[in-house]
Amino acid sequence: MFQTDLLKDKTIFITGGGTGLGKSMARRFLELEARVIIASRKFEALEATAKELGSEHEILPLELDVREYRDVEKALASALGHFGSVDVLLNNAAGNFVSPTEALSPRAFDVIVDIVLRGSYNTTLAFGKHWISQKQGARVLNIVTTYASTGSGYVVPSAIAKSGVQTLTRSLAVEWAKYGITMNAIAPGPFPTEGAWNRLLPPGLEKQFIDRIPLKRVGDHLELANLAAYLISDQSQYINGEVITIDGGEWLKGAGEFNFLDVLTAEEWQAMEQQVRKANKK
Repeated sequence: MFQTDLLKDKTIFITGGGTGLGKSMARRFLELEARVIIASRKFEALEATAKELGSEHEILPLELDVREYRDVEKALASALGHFGSVDVLLNNAAGNFVSPTEALSPRAFDVIVDIVLRGSYNTTLAFGKHWISQKQGARVLNIVTTYASTGSGYVVPSAIAKSGVQTLTRSLAVEWAKYGITMNAIAPGPFPTEGAWNRLLPPGLEKQFIDRIPLKRVGDHLELANLAAYLISDQSQYINGEVITIDGGEWLKGAGEFNFLDVLTAEEWQAMEQQVRKANKK
């Protein structure tokens, strides 16, 4: 789909880069000849991923707690010391769980908001200050979610945090464009990962979950990684402040008032037609 050197000479810093979607995006960026820093609190997972995906000249694992601004500054300094520059920040670190909101403790709210919203703000601010001081153009790509725009029951801390990241994306897209820094986001629908999928999908509801998606399947990690690669490449320099949804049509199906009618059989549609005709004759 892409020229093999699409991301050549670009250095990309990925939070939450050791597992799941972060690992899949790191793999794809390396295939497209980027240099990659993967960062998270789980250094053992980072080391294993780095060993699996490339050499020290291509990929650098860094232990990082995005909730701590000073840690972010230290990680940025390490990345600059290793590769000389960073061209792209990809805010992917996240946390989530399903629960009735009234059952949550204040601490449960803090855990999610601190990682997702505070963490994304910390990294964006630290990297932005560096780029602006160096007069360096750069790109930020944030991973949000389809319910960042609508909200969603049973994942309220995540909905609030992701909505904040989405607003951060659109706000700084305008404010920092004058520095040559662009901001965009991806809003993924269902993309199964080993950890999050088990925590977020109640047992026995797999078929019901898939049936909500017009394409009748979940997303493939490569599909999201390809979208991310395009959005951080020089081929998309005029895209700024956008939130791109990739969910097989799930969000639109839920938004349309009469979309539930896809459960009707041919016979039921015929009965509906007869009912309409009778009503029109009155």
